[in-house]
Amino acid sequence: MQLSPVLISMKTASAAIFITFILGLLAARSIINLKSEKMKMILDGILTLPLVLPPTVMGFFILYILGVKRTFGKFLLDFLSIKIVFSWTATVIAAVVISFPLMYRSARGAFEQIDENLIMAGRTLGMSENKIFWKITMPLALPGVASGGVLAFARGLGEFGATAMIAGNIAGKTRTLPLAIYTEVAAGNMQTALYYVLVVLAISFVVVVLMNYFTLRGRKYMNKEDNK
Repeated sequence: MQLSPVLISMKTASAAIFITFILGLLAARSIINLKSEKMKMILDGILTLPLVLPPTVMGFFILYILGVKRTFGKFLLDFLSIKIVFSWTATVIAAVVISFPLMYRSARGAFEQIDENLIMAGRTLGMSENKIFWKITMPLALPGVASGGVLAFARGLGEFGATAMIAGNIAGKTRTLPLAIYTEVAAGNMQTALYYVLVVLAISFVVVVLMNYFTLRGRKYMNKEDNK
């Protein structure tokens, strides 16, 4: 068993969750602060689409935008000498696009569960919106946000369809764990595929444990706040 798919997957998932975490928080906060309910519904639908569409469809859209024969992809190649398709960067983009809805929905759900009275109290005390967000909202929503981050990391680690569409299956470069499993099974190397599967199972088990930990911690924190 080669270690490159494991290393590429961990590297990809780590880079993706860093980007997804920030984008998810910003998107959740922006949607919640919107006054128009209709606009909320429309934007929420757009941001959640990657969660319900097949990954290959999302991969097609990304390829359609970033392909070297498309306008934006051609611009990147001709003027900046950047070719994203069939590169490691493409694996990160695929992981970000597919895992983003999980981070966004988790963060939004955590923000919406916060007692509005606490937010109003902060405003009454003259706190700015940014200070309220970092001093009140984030600490209270942290267990839910962290749980969403763990789920998004796992989703990015297991991404297959979109990655295959825009990054390909290049050994030592873009071959992630899911692609390695597919490759070994297609080649009839079931034992090697099993090793990769066991690695994914181990990582997934750790993810589930972490998610349960953050969920339990959030419940304990909320119960403690209710008893005050």
